[in-house]
Amino acid sequence: MVVHVIFHSVYGHVWKLAEAIAEGARQVPKATVELFQVQEILSPEVLAKMGATDAKKAFAHIPLADPHKLADADAIFLGSGTRYGSNTASMQAFLDATGGLWQTGALVGKVGSAFTSTASQHGGQETTLVRMHTFFFHQGLVVAGCPYAAQELLTMSEMSGGSPYGASTITGPRGERMPSENELAIARFQGKFVAGIASKIAAK
Repeated sequence: MVVHVIFHSVYGHVWKLAEAIAEGARQVPKATVELFQVQEILSPEVLAKMGATDAKKAFAHIPLADPHKLADADAIFLGSGTRYGSNTASMQAFLDATGGLWQTGALVGKVGSAFTSTASQHGGQETTLVRMHTFFFHQGLVVAGCPYAAQELLTMSEMSGGSPYGASTITGPRGERMPSENELAIARFQGKFVAGIASKIAAK
């Protein structure tokens, strides 16, 4: 059973969630978990002006995702930062390259799940997750989120991302806040939960 965790990250926040998702998925017996990042469409010059160059180097070792290889996976996780309530242009460019998979129905019956980050508590996390869910629906995937069985979703003693739509983190306006342990725990739960569903479907 193969799990693909695919992300776009500028400052490393979504990458950290992706690592936690993968950690959770690896808890499912016989799960082969592969981590990929999508091709960055912003130029090095623009990234430098954004102060993202060093952050990008931290996960430069993660291989690039190939949209044509999505069909190899039983479960597909997509992670993207939020841009005005939707996923980033880099993630969208990746999704736009999957038309051939749609034409052949190559992703029908697989399991899809999403995760995200925003600068503020109400910065469009849920709309971004649902936006990625629509891609799954159009491709015929079974969409799974993160149920309230993840007790960390009910944490009220601290600021935290995470919703039944998927794991998330709040970065702060300058990207100064990295994912908390509570947020990483939600991501790990989601990884294990979704990979478990995919494992059951693959076994049939």
